Amino acid sequence: MKKSKKAKPRPKKAKRRVKKPTLKVRPAPRLVPEVPTLPSYVNESPDTPAQPLAQAGAALRRGDPHAAFDLCREALGTDPQNVDALSLAGVAAFQVGLIDDALNLLRSTVSFAPKHAEAQTNLGNVLAHAGELQEAEAAYRAAMAADPNYAEAAFNLGRLLELAGDASGAAAAYAQALDSNPAHDLAQQGLGNAQKTLGQLAAASDTYQALLARTPKSPEARTNLAAVLQELGDFEAAADECRKALTDAPDLAEARYNLGIALQEQGRFEDAIDAYETVLAAQPDNAAASLNIAYGLQQMDKLDEAAQALDRTIQLDPDFAKAHVNLADLHLQRGDAAEAVAVCDEFLASHPANTDLMAFKAIALLDAGEPEAAAALINFERFVKYSLITPPDGFATMVDFNTALSDHVKTHPSLSFAPQSHATREARHSGELLSEPPESRESPIAALEIAIRDQVDAYRTTFGAHPDHPFAAHAPGALDLSIWGVVMQAAGHQIPHIHPAAWLSGVYYPKVPDVVAAQAAQTAEHAGWIEFGRPPDHFHNQTQPDVRAIQPAEGLMVLFPSYVYHHTVPFETGGTRISIAFDLIARRQAKKQEC
Repeated sequence: MKKSKKAKPRPKKAKRRVKKPTLKVRPAPRLVPEVPTLPSYVNESPDTPAQPLAQAGAALRRGDPHAAFDLCREALGTDPQNVDALSLAGVAAFQVGLIDDALNLLRSTVSFAPKHAEAQTNLGNVLAHAGELQEAEAAYRAAMAADPNYAEAAFNLGRLLELAGDASGAAAAYAQALDSNPAHDLAQQGLGNAQKTLGQLAAASDTYQALLARTPKSPEARTNLAAVLQELGDFEAAADECRKALTDAPDLAEARYNLGIALQEQGRFEDAIDAYETVLAAQPDNAAASLNIAYGLQQMDKLDEAAQALDRTIQLDPDFAKAHVNLADLHLQRGDAAEAVAVCDEFLASHPANTDLMAFKAIALLDAGEPEAAAALINFERFVKYSLITPPDGFATMVDFNTALSDHVKTHPSLSFAPQSHATREARHSGELLSEPPESRESPIAALEIAIRDQVDAYRTTFGAHPDHPFAAHAPGALDLSIWGVVMQAAGHQIPHIHPAAWLSGVYYPKVPDVVAAQAAQTAEHAGWIEFGRPPDHFHNQTQPDVRAIQPAEGLMVLFPSYVYHHTVPFETGGTRISIAFDLIARRQAKKQEC
């Protein structure tokens, strides 16, 4: 069965006047971090009749750590091993900025009393502040082992893991804190944020709403709920939550920014611009708000004003790739393809092989009358590769492996219907499938990870003959891997998109409907196929691109540069199509896909 063929050009669709900005304009709605930004400190006075320690606890609570430290020193003068005095003195030392003294005092405390949960927690907090994250985690876990019902230890562990990028571990820690103290607002907000990161959108919405039922005047929680509602596609409800948040906290920039996003998604560009301008007045260096102002102006055909807003955005953040893409697209809208190419080249000169600009340069080159240069940049034949894999270790047949993968994806708790920040439409899209530690991952995902790494290693060996191409010449060294799943049925598809954070992307097919698998290679429709080279219709290019289509098959893995636009052709008949997509990301970068 032939897998790939050159797709026939399709008639050019009329441009829409109002274009959705989901993949073009902005980052995801902003989550407000819990308050405080550093882990909370346990400042309660221990239950002790000793008068100096009772006074020391009171001094800490009223914000006088110097007095507290002096009182603790008085108590230690008569009892040098008084663990409560040592613990309180450690907190006081931290609050006056004596980090080394705080560590020494708290380490002394836990050496005398290893099961002192409060002291272990405070030791973890100071270690986290000092950047000793592994030691901090160990201290929090020691506190939780000493007292499983001590909510502050679990909460601070959750904060540490969340900041370290371990959303799964953070969610578990926050949940444990809530088991001990169901009214712990910060733990509940942290749990919602972790669930949002994991793609568990319905669960995150429930978590925020439960918090708001208990604490209605929580503008941070309302702002975060709005971000989730927007991801779920309920823009009106998202806007309502932002307005409620702003009623309680008029200066909360994240709420104002998210209000702008919700209005923008409804096509209310003037109102959205007003919201973004308010954000910029409070945060003059907010490049994302400036970019979205430019986008709204562009949609309103105020091109000169849009160009000025884009220039301002680039001045605020010269490395903001999407601002340069939108500027290049504005030149295409004005009919100046040569200037669009120049914008791309200028950015690529200082940011070689940037995914966003490589993708748009290929589009602009076609309008500039340089099809050969565009074809050389995309280079389907050299860089889009596909092959059938063999059964991984632990699976007797490919049927066993594909069935296990399909079952894992179909039942994953993060599976959400068409989340707005991704390209999936009329289908379900999962969060990160590698969120668990390697030792606890389900066997099919662990096996798939090995298969992907093997295929990528083989792919990279082909670069020797093409070192002059920017994609090959700037291949990263160490690569992180991100994996997610998409479950499609009739009408499900993905709109054209790239993966801006990644260098190399791919897809594996564990389940393909009969109607897709049985199509003849000569068919013109390609229902359910993956197609490469067609840009999204919100860009203003006029020239038909050269496209390629690959027919999915169970067991097929496809690799391609992350800057190559691709989409899934909808299929209308029965059956389920399951694909598992993945990104290879330079290790120094953040691990999040846009797909």
